[in-house]
Amino acid sequence: MKQTCTEKALLKILVIDDHESVLAGTANVLQKQYPDAEFIIAINAKNALNQITTSQPDLVVMDLSIPDNSGMTARPDIGVQLLRTLMKNYPNLNIVVQSANVRTLVRVRPDIDSHKGGFTVADKSLSTQEMLTRVDWALQGLTHTKDIKGIHSVLEVKPEWLRVLTLAFEEGLQDKAIAERMCMSERMVRHYWSKLQDALSVYPEEGKNIRIQTEIRAREEGLID
Repeated sequence: MKQTCTEKALLKILVIDDHESVLAGTANVLQKQYPDAEFIIAINAKNALNQITTSQPDLVVMDLSIPDNSGMTARPDIGVQLLRTLMKNYPNLNIVVQSANVRTLVRVRPDIDSHKGGFTVADKSLSTQEMLTRVDWALQGLTHTKDIKGIHSVLEVKPEWLRVLTLAFEEGLQDKAIAERMCMSERMVRHYWSKLQDALSVYPEEGKNIRIQTEIRAREEGLID
C-alpha cells in the first residue's frame, strides 16, 4: 500500500478490544503499517473514554462487543453506546469499527451520516490487507459502511449532497467554489462528498478517479441528468 501524507505525520492510534490476543494482534498489524505511530490500548468502554480524553488519538480502531468496565460482560450495545458518545463528543475523530457485530451499527446510522471524521467498517472476517485498506480510508476522512447489511437498502441522499453534485457536474465548480456558493467550508464539502460516495458505494480504486466514478454512479441513479 502506498503511503499517504497522513502516514508521514506522527499518529496516535487507540485500539479497543477486550480480548487480549485480538488486541495484541490488531496492534501488531497496525504497528507494522505505521511504525512511527504511538499506540494506546483499552479493554473496556470506561478505559477507552479515559484514554481518548487524555491522549486525543487521531484514529480509533474498536470492537463493538466490549464490557462497560472491568469484570463486566462484553455486549455489542456497550460498544454501540461508546461509539455514539465518541461521534457526539469528537465529531472529527477518525474511527474504524472492527467487529463481528457490524449489523448493530444500523442503530446509529444518523450519527454515522452526520459524523465529520473518517468512518469505516471492517468485519473481523476480512483479510489483514482489506482491514488495513479500511484504516487507510478512515485516515483519509472517508466513509465506508457497505459491510453493514441493510444500511443502504434504500438509497437516501440528503438535499445538500445533491446540491454538491449539481454544482460540481452541472455547473463544473471545484470544491472551493462549491463551498463559497453554499456558504460553508471546503472541509464540509469534502465531508458531503464522502457521505455521498458511501451512499453510492463508490470507494477508492487503484487507477480510477473517484470523482468521475461518483458522477457515473450518480447519473445511473438518476441523481443528476
